[in-house]
Amino acid sequence: MELLEILGYISALIIGISLGLIGGGGSILAVPVLAYLFMVNEKIATAYSLFIVGFSALVGGLKQHFKGYVDWRTAFVFGLPAIVGVTVVRYFLVPALPEVLFTLNGFEFTRRMGMFGLFALLMIPAAFSMLRKREDKSVEQEVAYNYPLILVEGLFVGAITGLIGAGGGFLIIPALVILAHVKMKVAVGTSLIIIAFKSLLGFFLGDALTMEIDWMFLFTFTGISLLGIFVGSYLSNFIDGNKLKKGFGYFIFVMAIFIFYMEFFIK
Repeated sequence: MELLEILGYISALIIGISLGLIGGGGSILAVPVLAYLFMVNEKIATAYSLFIVGFSALVGGLKQHFKGYVDWRTAFVFGLPAIVGVTVVRYFLVPALPEVLFTLNGFEFTRRMGMFGLFALLMIPAAFSMLRKREDKSVEQEVAYNYPLILVEGLFVGAITGLIGAGGGFLIIPALVILAHVKMKVAVGTSLIIIAFKSLLGFFLGDALTMEIDWMFLFTFTGISLLGIFVGSYLSNFIDGNKLKKGFGYFIFVMAIFIFYMEFFIK
């Protein structure tokens, strides 16, 4: 086993530990780990990330369910259009994207630049969402759905998830609070369930049907990450995850800059 692969599997464990400690965000590192340590291309990296993110979010979502912080009806209402969005993108759009998207004055803007560039761009608001302290300022209201906006938001978040292979919790949580008047704690738990189902279904209905999957590698990476979640959950009894969140937010911001540099200046 090469050094980069060893570092990759160690990173898989760290991803899980961070998820167990701070409750989210760690899975956004799956794409850069797959791309730069395991050297897989952009299609495979984003596909495998959907699988890893989906199972990680499912474990976290079930934990929140047992705490009473998941609104399953809201998860279904928001999740259905998101599932449609991610599946359409992974099954139809991603396989159809050409290697070179366009050429400008001799500069070739590749599919990899487009997918990883968008991923790095969206890592920035994700980082800020971790740096910002969440305050539940919502008042007690009956859950109500703005169906037209939910449909548009679900399709949009699903499409973004399909393109970059990340869950998009920083987009889903505010939408749950604003469009359905869901309490913040319930929004966090419910968003994990939405992320789990749209990511897993997008992978199985899209990528699993259109590309060759290295199942042994994928199960190994995901298994190590899930082990890390349980380790992180145990460590959370001794370490305040909220104190780590700020540092992790800065780390994601640095990773976004690193991806931009690798894709647009090195290559």
